[in-house]
Amino acid sequence: MKLFVRHDRLEDMLATIEAECRGTAELTGRSHIQPRVMEALAEVPRKQFVPLRMKASAFANTPLPIGAGQTISQPFIVALMTDLLNPLLEQRVLEIGTGSGYQTAILARLAGKVFSIEILTSLADQAQQRLAELGVSNVTLKTGDGYLGWPEEAPFDGILVTAAADHVPEPLLQQLKSGGRLVIPVGVQWLHQDLLLIEKTGEDFRSRSILGVSFVPLVRRSGEA
Repeated sequence: MKLFVRHDRLEDMLATIEAECRGTAELTGRSHIQPRVMEALAEVPRKQFVPLRMKASAFANTPLPIGAGQTISQPFIVALMTDLLNPLLEQRVLEIGTGSGYQTAILARLAGKVFSIEILTSLADQAQQRLAELGVSNVTLKTGDGYLGWPEEAPFDGILVTAAADHVPEPLLQQLKSGGRLVIPVGVQWLHQDLLLIEKTGEDFRSRSILGVSFVPLVRRSGEA
């Protein structure tokens, strides 16, 4: 008989994140996640961002389906990407791919202002409702093509992309402040994807591959290349 284990303990999720961080330290260069990031993960209830049928697995260290062919990312990856971005209270950050709103809520705990773009209206509406219910007031959402960024609100101190593009979008590079960071998975689904950290200094960019990952593809508006 197959046994199904309930992953309903926040403490277990946080401990698993720390353990995986230590286990991947040779690849990522990080043996731990900043305490402030871990605190944000502890404060944002992941259970409220997954479908009802998935709530028993809300704290499992795995991605979960949220509908429309999209997923809520593995908690370790959320922690790692947030840590790499290193958002600060005085900063403005852009998120590409609101999805369930979970990563958005984490960023909102750490940055001064969060702008988030979701291409799927159904997910954007659900995320907006969840964030409102949690009293998150420093997030502005819009429905649109995240590849193009949000030029009206640029430049940003940090940009985080939660879906994989087959190349780094030029508009996102141009909307990054000098000294800013872009965290983005790049590659082809089911083949190879790299999580990249791109840092901007003046007009120059330095890119570093952090870890092999697996994300859903970055969805574009019909007709966009």
